[in-house]
Parts: sequence; C-alpha cells; structure tokens
Amino acid sequence: MLLEIEDITVAYAATPAVGGVSFRLDEGHIGCLLGPSGCGKTTVLRAVAGFEPLKAGRIALGGHEVSTPGRCLPPERRGVGMVFQDFALFSHLTVSGNVAFGLRAWSATERRARVAELLTLVGLPSRADAYPHELSGGEAQRVALARALAPRPRLLLLDEPFSSLDATLRTDIARDVRNILHSAGITALLVTHDQSEAFALAEEIGVMAAGRLRQWACAYDIYHRPADRFVARFVGQGSLLAGTASGPASVSTALGTLTSRTPLNCAPGAQVEVLMRPDDLECVDPGSATLTGTVEAQEFLGAEYLYRIRLASGEHVLSLARSHVSHQVGTRVGLRLDAQHVIVFPLEGV
Repeated sequence: MLLEIEDITVAYAATPAVGGVSFRLDEGHIGCLLGPSGCGKTTVLRAVAGFEPLKAGRIALGGHEVSTPGRCLPPERRGVGMVFQDFALFSHLTVSGNVAFGLRAWSATERRARVAELLTLVGLPSRADAYPHELSGGEAQRVALARALAPRPRLLLLDEPFSSLDATLRTDIARDVRNILHSAGITALLVTHDQSEAFALAEEIGVMAAGRLRQWACAYDIYHRPADRFVARFVGQGSLLAGTASGPASVSTALGTLTSRTPLNCAPGAQVEVLMRPDDLECVDPGSATLTGTVEAQEFLGAEYLYRIRLASGEHVLSLARSHVSHQVGTRVGLRLDAQHVIVFPLEGV
C-alpha cells in the first residue's frame, strides 16, 4: 500500500472544503478523483502533495505519516511529483532542459542518461532540442510528464492534466500516459471532471461531491454498481424508473419484473427507483417484442445511436443501438431487456 488517506478534513478558514475522505492506493496502481468543479478533488490532491494542512485525519506514504493535524511534511521531502493543468514548462529551456530541471543535484552524466531514458519512454527522443513553443499540446503534456518523473518520485499527482488539450485528443493521450506510467511502474493519482479520462487512465476511481467521497471502486463498479444516485447520474447515462420490490432479489417496473443476482436490501413492497443504463435495453423489431416504446429523440454517436424512448407508462428510458439502422423520431420500436445489474435506490421522500 503506497498511499493511505484516512478520514481527512481540509478547511479554508472556518469553511470545510473536504471532510471525512478515506481511500487507499496500491503501489503501481493509477487512481483518479472524479467530480464536478468545486467538489474538493483538487483540495485532496494538494493535501497529498503537502500544500494544504489537515484539520483532521492522516495521510501516509509508504507506511510513513506525512500529514496529521498540526504536522505537515514539506512537499519537497515527500518524494511526490506533480503535473499541472497548464504543464508549466519553462519557455527559455529546451525539452531536455525542462526534463533535467529537477536533477540539478545529479552529475552531468547521470542527468544526460536520465533525460535520454525519459524522452525515449514518452516517445520524444527527436524533440530534445526543441523549445516549448515549438511543441504540440500532446508533446508538451509528455514533456511535463517526463519532467515530473525525472527525480523518480514515489507518487505522481496529475491535476486536470488534459484540460488544455483538444477534446478529440484527451482520451488518446490519457491512454498513452497510462501506458507510460505502467511501463515506468509509477503509482499515480489523477484529478479530473471528465469520466472518459478517468476510465481511460485509472484502475480505481473515487467520485466526489460537495467535499465528500461518494464511492471508491474500479471503473466497472462505478458504472454498473453506483453507490448512490449522484454517482449513477454523474458517471455514464441512464434513467431512473419507478419500481416496487417484489421479493428479496426482484423488483417490478414498467419493463416487467427484474431479478437481481444479489439481494436488493429492501423490504418487499418498498417503493424504489431502478437504474437503467442505455446498454440494458436493445432496440428490436416491435413485432417480435412484448415491450415497446416510442422514439422521442435520437443522437448519432458514430458506431451507435443513443435513443430516448417513451414507454406506455409515460416514463423514459435510453437505449444504445448499432447505427446500421436508424429508428426515426416518432416510430415505435421493440425493446429487449438485457439488464445484467439491477441497481435500486429507495424512493426519495418516502
């Protein structure tokens, strides 16, 4: 276990920005704090880096406490590297100079060898003599990553590292960064508001809202087994259908009775809302289906269409379908249910 965060609270003046946050990150793993602006994710990152003191809780790196109330090990003594939103490259230095910046205590021979090693790792050996203004956004991001990795940090922190890149580049660059970090065996913690970046880069994701960590889990569980409504709505797309628990592992809805592989933890007869993801429903020929609905909107996604479908009950669901066939707005379609995960939430206000 490299990073341990236990019940931390960070406050600005008398106003808590983060409260009761706990999670762990294994060595060699990539974690991500995901959430909207102002949720506290960057505050947690800054506390790990040593830029923010704790009001409560503890942070440990490699089994050694680095932050507790009244004690905060300085950032330069934590062995932590950081990649900032704007990359913060030095415009007067070449790519090699930027990568070598944190290696001033090393010998010239060691510096040259380390710079060459890292530029090869990030795929930029031919850009060693270029200046930052001559780089593309993706290249600048790789140089910033190489500079942060140069001193061999125990933990790498990335604060919205792809926010200045074109949207079409972000996911590809995130995958490249993941491969680089895995190749180097680096443990990393990323902060982002973009779920596609989180899914592309991290093995473990923490969804934050209003200074609280709502769920810490793998990407699959965050999407298919969200801990609460906020996580369900923030990550991925979906709809909430009214339902009634009809047994320990079954619930009745406008789509019929759904059976869960695990207990639903609600009493029979309880009123609930059931999460339906777009991939839980397949559009088929209405003549071959017992469930039907009316297409109210369609969104072309390239390989797929995303449909918004109104059921006979008046409720709406989403469905993904291959784009070979287009179901026009206003047409009736059949629905085939393929819900592998049944997630229910108690009805609010009941």
